[in-house]
Amino acid sequence: MDKNHELHQAFGEDGKLISPQLAEGVKNYLIDIDGTVCDDVPNEEPERMGTVEPYPDALEILNKWYDEGHIITFFTSRTDDHKEITEFWLKKHGFKYHHLLLNKPRGGNYHWIDNHMVRATRFKGKFTDLVVKKKYIEVFKR
Repeated sequence: MDKNHELHQAFGEDGKLISPQLAEGVKNYLIDIDGTVCDDVPNEEPERMGTVEPYPDALEILNKWYDEGHIITFFTSRTDDHKEITEFWLKKHGFKYHHLLLNKPRGGNYHWIDNHMVRATRFKGKFTDLVVKKKYIEVFKR
């Protein structure tokens, strides 16, 4: 395991041990594939999964983040049946990554609820370094 990816003990506000955390500054990126790093290929057309071209800016930025020590996990609605072609495609195009998670629920409109800090960035056509902007978000009432 990469030294930057070692998990460290963490404690809740009450002082009790909670799930371990990554080192400060290491990000755990969950990246969609279809429509995010390449054109959107539906599961119903798996023959296109091996021939679609990656978005060059996505390949460059994701590999940069990997090289900077961040964790890159592809999280896709492609199914277990598409694992082999997806791994082949990622390798063929030189994507550096740590994990591939398949079977993300289809349909979009995701709302992730977690006890850990979650940041979501909607892809709108170009990968760049991320910048900080103030936006409104939905939160639980206190």
